[in-house]
Amino acid sequence: MVREQTVLATSHPHSYYAASANDKRVRPTLQGHVKADICIVGAGFTGMSTALHMAENGYKVVVLEGSRIGFGASGRNGGQIVNSYSRDIDFIEHHYGQKIGAEMGKMAFEGGRILRRIVKDYDIQCDLKEGGIFAACNRKQFEELVEKKKLWEAHGHEQLELLDENTIPQYVGTERYVGGLIDHSGGHFHPLNLVLGEADAVESQGGTIYENSAALRIHEGDKPIVHTEEGDVEADYVLVAGNAYLNGLLPKLESKAIPCGTQVIATEPLPESVRQRLLPKDNCVEDCNYLLDYFRLSGDGRLIYGGGVTYGAREPAKVEALIMPKMLKTFPELKGTKVDFAWTGNFLLTLSRLPQFGRIGNNIYYAQGYSGHGLTCTHLAGKVISDAIQGQSERFDIFAGLPQHSFPGGRAMQIPLTAMGAWYYNLRDKLGI
Repeated sequence: MVREQTVLATSHPHSYYAASANDKRVRPTLQGHVKADICIVGAGFTGMSTALHMAENGYKVVVLEGSRIGFGASGRNGGQIVNSYSRDIDFIEHHYGQKIGAEMGKMAFEGGRILRRIVKDYDIQCDLKEGGIFAACNRKQFEELVEKKKLWEAHGHEQLELLDENTIPQYVGTERYVGGLIDHSGGHFHPLNLVLGEADAVESQGGTIYENSAALRIHEGDKPIVHTEEGDVEADYVLVAGNAYLNGLLPKLESKAIPCGTQVIATEPLPESVRQRLLPKDNCVEDCNYLLDYFRLSGDGRLIYGGGVTYGAREPAKVEALIMPKMLKTFPELKGTKVDFAWTGNFLLTLSRLPQFGRIGNNIYYAQGYSGHGLTCTHLAGKVISDAIQGQSERFDIFAGLPQHSFPGGRAMQIPLTAMGAWYYNLRDKLGI
């Protein structure tokens, strides 16, 4: 049963993405009892990718979103296609063995292909552009990029090109970088328009999405039931994909990850001559620092610039005050440029910085904790989870078998200990060691 919207619905947070969204429709709120093959909690990229893969295979899909489609990190991030994981394949090989590393390596570059397939198949208008650059701030970071290229090529990814100090100015108009690595299979896009387009694709395949329908509790059993304030969904399977916005829905997961905030600004539209100087080939860029900066041009010529982390998802008093100095350090010529939008969004950080997949019982799945590296892995997750529910669980089990450590010191010490670690690595970046 569905009711008409009679009250003001939760809106997307104020951002460039929300202001330029292609689809501003409000989906209905769940009321009453419905049945489905799978109930998905969370209408971000993990939820939408899973919903679409399941719906394409004939399953009856119901998605519950506590706010709006793409309300969380999926609709507020930097919009960059970055391959692999927050911890790269060599870390996985070293800590979990060559076999696990090889299997994770096979999947490390699949998410971007899935994303592009969805955009193409459903003609999603999201300003998709090609090419992503890792920028080295010092020689140590450049040497690490040389090793990254070797590592990724050893796992079959060959769309890479090193940029030395003479060639990187052809891609990025700044003196900050001593070199870089361009991944020609990387790229960038309008993330909210992508997740909204994916929602439309889910609906075109028969799926149903309810907004302003927060999951309050899950009754486990042979047919788990997800309860909202005004209704419930009975399903064969449940996927919990709320990431940093679960609000205690699965308490047993809370000690395993912490929410973190990142800040983003969007300038006024820049003249073509300025855009050509800043990013002449229209690639996206992220630097190699632990607390990294990332930036790109929007479809209408704005510079979108992000960086920094607030642990515990605290809202900074003034986002521009945090990001403007970073932007001007990279592009001093933008001094005096107007900032039209500034916003923040939460992602979920795990202790290992690897994503956490798992099952509760046989029929409640979860996926979370992409640790700031989620745009490709969330799309991979949808395919992997869909395959697992359909009986092909080998790849899901690789992820689910990774250790999921709790942060030391319990919830009271999660944030200060993590912030101390970030301070240490940030100092190393500044010293180039």
